[in-house]
Amino acid sequence: MSSGQFGRRAFLRRCGTSAMVLGAAGVGAVGVPALTPTPRALAATPSAYDYTTRATYDTFDRAFHESGSSGQPDQPNEAGGLAWGQSYVLASFLRMYDAYRDTYYLDRFVHNADLVLANRDSERGVTDYAGRSRPAWRTTNPYTVGIARLSDAGGAPVLEVRSALAYADRATATVRAGEGGRFTLSVTNAQYGRTDTFADVTMDPAGPDYVVDRVYDAYPTGTMVTVRDLRPAPAAGDPPAPGDTALASAPLVFAVHTGMISYPLAWFAATVLTDPRLCRDPRYARKAEEYAAAARDAAAVHDEEWRDGPDGTGWFQWPKGMPVPYDGNIQPINQSVALGRTYLALAEVTRDRTYRDRASRLARMFATQLEVDSRGAATWHYWPTTSRMYDGYAKTGNPATDVSIYTPAYGSAGRGAQQYEDVSHGAIEVDFAVRAFRSGVVFRGADMAAFAATYTRNLATTTPDGIATTYTRVDGGGGLAASGQYLQAPRWMAVAWWDERVFTNARAIYDDRQVQPGFGSGLLCVANLNWYARRG
Repeated sequence: MSSGQFGRRAFLRRCGTSAMVLGAAGVGAVGVPALTPTPRALAATPSAYDYTTRATYDTFDRAFHESGSSGQPDQPNEAGGLAWGQSYVLASFLRMYDAYRDTYYLDRFVHNADLVLANRDSERGVTDYAGRSRPAWRTTNPYTVGIARLSDAGGAPVLEVRSALAYADRATATVRAGEGGRFTLSVTNAQYGRTDTFADVTMDPAGPDYVVDRVYDAYPTGTMVTVRDLRPAPAAGDPPAPGDTALASAPLVFAVHTGMISYPLAWFAATVLTDPRLCRDPRYARKAEEYAAAARDAAAVHDEEWRDGPDGTGWFQWPKGMPVPYDGNIQPINQSVALGRTYLALAEVTRDRTYRDRASRLARMFATQLEVDSRGAATWHYWPTTSRMYDGYAKTGNPATDVSIYTPAYGSAGRGAQQYEDVSHGAIEVDFAVRAFRSGVVFRGADMAAFAATYTRNLATTTPDGIATTYTRVDGGGGLAASGQYLQAPRWMAVAWWDERVFTNARAIYDDRQVQPGFGSGLLCVANLNWYARRG
């Protein structure tokens, strides 16, 4: 018997076979830090934490905010702390309000949200790679392309070196002088211990060893390096001066980061402005209007990335030349629908039909990516099948006609990035689908049941010694998940309404390990367990 069969059968024995399935109809066509689990034997003493009580949540809330760890509300988003940390904290306050209807959690939200808004680029006076200071939250290392501009001995800029490999701030361009105007260029990324070397190159566009052509012809390379000639009229000339130059990650605003941060703001607005009791409180009404406006402004930053697709679909696509590793490509599904949740919440509180239209288009796009397997579970890939990343693409021989500036080739024809979605990113997509369903947008009850089956039939399992866990990917593949994946299981709680075993397994994952969340996503996980436990 395989460990997978053992795990699934053990899970079913443990959780029973009851399920709550609502509705009918068929299925419509980035980075989370690990939390530290403390494993315990199933037969050990009773759990020290009840993850379905507000006392437990409040304990972890205080501990997180006293720790000063990444994801605090007063920290900027340069390393993604607001997007992948504080956004979950803000969402956890709203989940706890949903669970207990205690405005204490709305007050906690307001305190943190105001600090988050103070960290917008426009408030900090910082700019993105294009010199724009906008009402959103920029990021740099480890997400963006690293760039170094090299000058000749006289100080004139001659060569731009770019690396699309993550953690580009740990990359260095090294020039060693040769003879007769030749030089050797090396690029090293210390994070991954990779170096690419181009020996005996020149700055002569007419020569066979022109550095731009040599580097381009060698791609793909370990450091994902490309170069650009900075001279106004490229011709045979002096090489870059010898020495080391550190690459710097270009600052930019990621759509997925904006979606993660703006969604709780829009959610708060929808919570307050659709509740007459809360609307009568001027404190909450004023903040709801402020946060709705902030969410609208932040979302508008990405209008240039929006694309209307065929058959009523839509998605976000990185413009070619934006300093992200896969510029020119359609973004991963989770990165598109992260902003879709913001659109859905804004559609509840504004008269602007754009939000519902875009949310509907995103929902149709996601629905077209779904397949229902033989177990009745929905499966889908990380990259949409319509993205060039999914199929892979080759260089055209000219950067001007390549798919991407910074990644001129990826994989090979028909062999691109075709991995199935994972637990953590899948939680974003499923949460979007449930919100769309509850808004009457595209998805129907049977679709929700299929998502619940994704969890109970493809993801949920136990280890050989009976500890609750999950598989890594939504098709049941990828092996037993690492802690950064299985500890995100309670973020699937929105589909537990269609199968209570989602809750049973997710809670057992925390009970079995006595998890003490030290990151923002852990707070949302505990809040979700509270929320579902109080469903009655």
